[in-house]
Amino acid sequence: MDYKNAGVDIEAGYKSVELMKASVKKTMREEVLGGLGGFSGAFSLGKIKEMEEPVLLSGTDGCGTKVKLAFIMDKHDTIGIDAVAMCVNDIACAGGEPLFFLDYIACGKNYPEKIATIVGGVAEGCLQSGAALIGGETAEHPGLMPEDEYDIGGFAVGVCEKKELITGENIKPGDILVGIASSGVHSNGFSLVRKVFEMTKESLDTYYDELGKTLGEALIEPTRIYVKALRAVKDAGITIKGCSHITGGGFYENIPRMLPDGITAVVKKDSYEVPPIFKLMAKKGDIDEQMMYNTYNMGLGMVLAFDNMDDANNAIKAIQTAGDKAFIIGETKAGEKGVELC
Repeated sequence: MDYKNAGVDIEAGYKSVELMKASVKKTMREEVLGGLGGFSGAFSLGKIKEMEEPVLLSGTDGCGTKVKLAFIMDKHDTIGIDAVAMCVNDIACAGGEPLFFLDYIACGKNYPEKIATIVGGVAEGCLQSGAALIGGETAEHPGLMPEDEYDIGGFAVGVCEKKELITGENIKPGDILVGIASSGVHSNGFSLVRKVFEMTKESLDTYYDELGKTLGEALIEPTRIYVKALRAVKDAGITIKGCSHITGGGFYENIPRMLPDGITAVVKKDSYEVPPIFKLMAKKGDIDEQMMYNTYNMGLGMVLAFDNMDDANNAIKAIQTAGDKAFIIGETKAGEKGVELC
């Protein structure tokens, strides 16, 4: 009896590392010390020491049951982008710059090529956010997980000057709300998605005219990473007073997280076009509007608050320059802390 007969293939682990090295290397920043394969990832704080009052920010998350789509579609090159996005977007939401990322993949069986493809997606997410992929772990769990399944999560660390933290504490009535477009469902609410649509290859390969693509292509579209968009606003000298990353819990849970007591966010539903995937989902699943906005991003991955209309319009220009779409979606008013859709 040996470890391989028990279900854990150490040689496959070695092969996975070799296959992923090229992807990981592309994400390196000058602060990274050492190479891939050490017991820990090392990152120099030399540049951080030059900051006036640096604050470290961290984020950890996974992709939820969206991984089920990757299994059915046998498409594993983008799920790693989702894992990175869910972490670095939270850091950017607080005003921070992501510095480095670590991934964790648990699988029933280590298929080196598949693991390397997943990590290739992680590396792409790191490239999009400017974070270095300085380490990770692939763990085989024979007997605990089916051989062809896996789960992925990650952890990111970023930094921000304390005076530049986005806290929302100074939001007042009359501030302008700007939404940045999402790429689709992102990585939340897939337990409901899987109840609405039949999760078979045939169903996911079905083309819908209103989507302009197959259902699977629409659903597996990776989470948009907003690091560059928010950095563009900052570089333009515009103060973001509040920022909300619209993840699980949709508008109703996430927008209030950036609001101080006594402020209501008023969002105009017709201020932007809700993507067709959400309309299709609501129709197919007979899901009421309140539940949709309480579960999904409904086409807006980030909501920002600005002091006035000039700042909001200039921020939109900066966001568009960074390659994202943004819209003025409403304003704040005095009232109970929460969200009002109109």
